[in-house]
Amino acid sequence: MSNTNFQSLPGFRDFYPDDFAIRAHIMRTWREVARRYGFQEYDGPPLEPLELYTEKSGPEIVQQLYNFADKSGREISLRPEMTPTLARMAGARAGGLRKPIKWFSIPQLFRYERQQRGRLREHFQLNLDIIGEDDPAADAELLAAAIDMLRAFGLTEQDFVARVSDRRLLRALLLHAGVPEDQLILVYNIVDKLERDPREVIAKRLRDEAGMPDDAVERTLDIFRHTDFDAVRQAYGQTEGVAPEIERMSSIFDTLRAMGLMDYVRFDLSIVRGLAYYTGIVFELFDARGELRAICGGGRYDNLLAQVGGVQLPALGFGMGDVVLKELLTDRGLLPETRQSVDYYVIPVTPEQRPEVLALVRRLRDGGASVDYAFKHQGVGKQFKNASALGARRTVIIGPDDVAEGVGVVKDMDSGEESRIPLADIGRP
Repeated sequence: MSNTNFQSLPGFRDFYPDDFAIRAHIMRTWREVARRYGFQEYDGPPLEPLELYTEKSGPEIVQQLYNFADKSGREISLRPEMTPTLARMAGARAGGLRKPIKWFSIPQLFRYERQQRGRLREHFQLNLDIIGEDDPAADAELLAAAIDMLRAFGLTEQDFVARVSDRRLLRALLLHAGVPEDQLILVYNIVDKLERDPREVIAKRLRDEAGMPDDAVERTLDIFRHTDFDAVRQAYGQTEGVAPEIERMSSIFDTLRAMGLMDYVRFDLSIVRGLAYYTGIVFELFDARGELRAICGGGRYDNLLAQVGGVQLPALGFGMGDVVLKELLTDRGLLPETRQSVDYYVIPVTPEQRPEVLALVRRLRDGGASVDYAFKHQGVGKQFKNASALGARRTVIIGPDDVAEGVGVVKDMDSGEESRIPLADIGRP
């Protein structure tokens, strides 16, 4: 027999009961908020054709995938994200689905990446998407849902901020600044690093990689000196090609203001999100102290369903992972108590009361209560210790005299109060 001491793979987690209770709490909260917003839950397979991901993100994505050839020689991959599966599924039934489609899922996702704080090689992620609606009200609704997801955990505007931009607005501003249209994607990816890299580094990359002249580089960087939406509107509100995008963004903010959520929102043109398929609003939610990775990110991707699902439908969505969210809730002391508890622990005084114990256990469980008892007979004191260790709210003691009288002694474990109750009435309102 091997003496090998196996361990979990790097970047993968074991969920012991306390850990699983936290995971269940996070998912339960996600589901409840999604329900309030009228979203339906769906799921897809954890394995998909490799081409589904390379079609969306290019061949370079393979370096981040758990991919392999199956026994039939098909190139497949564990899912690194859910959006391509959603696009495939929605595209397959697009004609028969009522629009807008409002779906959510909580898949486990897998990426072969370098581990760091807030990033593992697997995680669970809430995906919330709206398909078939291009009105800015849908953009506001999606962002409101993301904000309310965090509010439902007890987080406030002191704990997190939603940083919001728009690809269409940024595109119009960059074209006005002199960025060549065929260099827009490259410029998006360069300016996405504005928060991490010095401006002179960004300027050099714009000159060297995008081939932009100095005056266009300066005009481009000037765009990002405007730190709020009103400043952008004042500077560019009358600019041809830009004004309609400013009005669209204004409509989104007006909706969020009417919902009472603008205290959580900050306009920030540097939020680009490097994914090339975003076509409109883009946003990320960060902890207010700036200590963690993004908690959530998403935006509008109006062309992806045509690319992956074969149907032209506008769409938008976000992903919120459990790893960073758990760290934030831990830092703020907002995780629930995970101590195990049961409603009843039933204690026979002698082995002869076991039939009555089992009958009561069965009836209480049928009524929806959580109930435990000792599999092997133990002394009453030991059984009380077990009940306490399990966090039992009540114990029921059944002794020889109790059986004769058809009663049990119910003890409230918090108050210590005891009462003799007919066995048939225990557990009833």
